[in-house]
Amino acid sequence: MSGYDSLTPQEQVGLLEAAAHGALREWDIEGATLGLLKHRENAVFSVEKDGFRAALRLHRHGYHTDAELRSELQWMQALSDAGIRVPEIIPAVSGEPFVNCDAEGLPGTIQVDLFRWIDGRQLGSVEAGIDDVDAVDRTFGALGELAARVHNQAVSWTLPNGYTRHAWDAEGLAGERPFWGRFWEIENAGKEQRDLLRRARKRLRSELGALPKSPGGYSMIHADFAAENVMLEGGDVRLIDFDDAGFGWHLFELVTALIFISGEDYFDRARDALIAGYRKHRQLTEDDLARLPLFFLARATTYVGWVHTRPETDTAKELTPMIVEMACEFAEDYLSN
Repeated sequence: MSGYDSLTPQEQVGLLEAAAHGALREWDIEGATLGLLKHRENAVFSVEKDGFRAALRLHRHGYHTDAELRSELQWMQALSDAGIRVPEIIPAVSGEPFVNCDAEGLPGTIQVDLFRWIDGRQLGSVEAGIDDVDAVDRTFGALGELAARVHNQAVSWTLPNGYTRHAWDAEGLAGERPFWGRFWEIENAGKEQRDLLRRARKRLRSELGALPKSPGGYSMIHADFAAENVMLEGGDVRLIDFDDAGFGWHLFELVTALIFISGEDYFDRARDALIAGYRKHRQLTEDDLARLPLFFLARATTYVGWVHTRPETDTAKELTPMIVEMACEFAEDYLSN
């Protein structure tokens, strides 16, 4: 564990805020007021000065290479060009879409980017669930339409030269080195739970490995349609936080929008609305829907891997028992069929 990782979250945020002020000079912004919005995979601060508002993102050290981050931002721009509302990138004075920053106390060089402020409110959060249950049908219908439009753009888009992102495929989800970690080795779980996750991993790797990676169901995906990354503005929904975007199955995208409400009494309404919305713009067959349990299990295990490899975070400390229990429930259900 590095010295930075041994710090309290409050101490880490203090270092990141100091780094943020330094990085903003690359946008010719000094003396701005910063407010912490999120400190999880990355740290995100609101930036305010003289009526100007933006969101500044400081990336987790080593999570993505510069080439991978540049590719993320290229896809965001392509989505915007296709009429899909995504956060607007504000280039630095140099014209670059992000900068590299070194600051005292950080674990190494970090990447920093800036986005124009988005009004509206979040759909909800992992911890608290959906804020407006009465609007589930309308909101998840709109979310399904948005997912389909994103996938339509992705399958028709010609990747730029040098484009590189991770993959949420069989190896990225259940191979020897999954993108978010070897979930079956999680320490904060019982032996029986780890044994169950090992069996689930074997099944996942086999069945996912047999699925085609064709444009009909596989392309670039946002990969984090979680409630906290969906902004509601009037009757419109828009995505933020493309940090996890990579190549993956479209079904993986859809279950991400649903997995943290899977135990709620409005789950069926949300699922049906999401599917109906998606089908307005893109095909989704009954055979596709029959594979949803496979992808619910795959998605659940990724969260176990996340908390396993980031035990120092407040999120892991707070949510690990719930996440392990959720994954084991999906594993038991899937393996029994």
